[in-house]
Amino acid sequence: MICYRCGCTLSEHNFCTNCGADVTLYKRIIYISNRFYNDGLERASVRDLTGAIASLRQSLKFDKNNVEARNLLGLVYFETGEVVAALSEWVISKNLRPKKNIADDYIDMIQTNQNRLDTINQTIKKYNQALTYCNQDSLDLAVIQLKKVLSLNPKFIRAHQLLALLYINSEEWERAKRELTKCLEIDANNTATLRYLKEVNEMLMPEEGVKNTAKKPKKSEEIVKYQSGNETIIQPVNMKEGKGVTSLLNLGIGLAIGIAIAFFLILPARIQSAKANIDEDLRKVSEQLDAKTATIDELQQQLGVLQEEKGNLEQDLAAYLGTDGTLRSVDSLMKAADAYLTNPEEVTVVADYLEEIEAEAVEGESDNSEAFENLYNTLLALVGPGIAESYYNDGYEAYRQENYADAVPNLEKAFQYDATNGEALYNLANAYYRLGKMEEAKDAYLQVIQLFPGTEKASKSEDFLQEMEDEIQD
Repeated sequence: MICYRCGCTLSEHNFCTNCGADVTLYKRIIYISNRFYNDGLERASVRDLTGAIASLRQSLKFDKNNVEARNLLGLVYFETGEVVAALSEWVISKNLRPKKNIADDYIDMIQTNQNRLDTINQTIKKYNQALTYCNQDSLDLAVIQLKKVLSLNPKFIRAHQLLALLYINSEEWERAKRELTKCLEIDANNTATLRYLKEVNEMLMPEEGVKNTAKKPKKSEEIVKYQSGNETIIQPVNMKEGKGVTSLLNLGIGLAIGIAIAFFLILPARIQSAKANIDEDLRKVSEQLDAKTATIDELQQQLGVLQEEKGNLEQDLAAYLGTDGTLRSVDSLMKAADAYLTNPEEVTVVADYLEEIEAEAVEGESDNSEAFENLYNTLLALVGPGIAESYYNDGYEAYRQENYADAVPNLEKAFQYDATNGEALYNLANAYYRLGKMEEAKDAYLQVIQLFPGTEKASKSEDFLQEMEDEIQD
């Protein structure tokens, strides 16, 4: 024992020989703490773990630095399945005495074994889930969870007690007694366990038979009774030899009583036994059904999570591919640039790739980058005149041969790639006119007048428009 003031070892005197402090009360407190520690040790040795916990807590109240009491309290907690409480005591003990402390071995025993640590975590989660099921009145699911908890940690007393309470609630007295007996094997003097077990034993104790209140004959010597199997034979002592009818009557009464006993005692017992077997089978089927239901619920939750992940992946894929055709437009633009760099003279090949680029990508309706727009405009400026000339030659040749159906698309593309080609626009208007597409022809003539004012093409376009109006009026 060391002095609380200077840390010097104390002697048998009631004062510290080093600093002179009065240690009378201090020694008494330490003595009481050690006495409670010894009491807790004795209780733990006979598996009175509840009493041991109470004594060790009292010991720590008097001396919180009693490392031996704290380590033993952690061991008792660990034996009852309270791993978290045990770790808390050992960590405090280690902080009080960092060196030469057996608490280090206890902590390493748990923390260095990853499987044991995972098992402890699973036990705590499943026990908390069982409590949640109890609060939600899902008692069957709570029973399943508690069975899983006890399969992971068979010494968890609170799980045994809760499972016994659930069995008591469902009037399964034998199962409740088995669980409480397991609790007593771990902790022989647990108050809650003993209280539950008392209630269970009262329900399992057979009822006392109802006392026979019928009056007995005043003279017992007048009647002789004896038992033959399930039959009660009643015979008067003073029966005379000549009274045979009375003997037969008594024999009949005995047979009737035997039949009544068989009917009212034996048959109900067999019916009750058969009913108990049926209830047991029904309970097993119900437990299996609950387990399958819980499994189905878990699988449905997993399915929901997977469907959500699938939806997110589909969204990411759509964003990557480009729902507006952006990726295809970029691919076509790259092919057009490669064709131009490989052979600048083959403008028709470049034109084919440029035509694959979707209209919304060119017009800026999609999310194209500035680099895409710049490359497209640059490439169009380089090959546009050549493409326009090629389309114009094909379209004008078809127009001269009065093949207006083939002339229209070529002239449209010629004007699309070269907006300064007034001849292409004028001949396109004439081709529409020859095909009878008056609205398209009218729009094309108006474009010629607006884009090329004062030219011969504009003047001829005005004449055609006037001629079309005259035809409509006629």
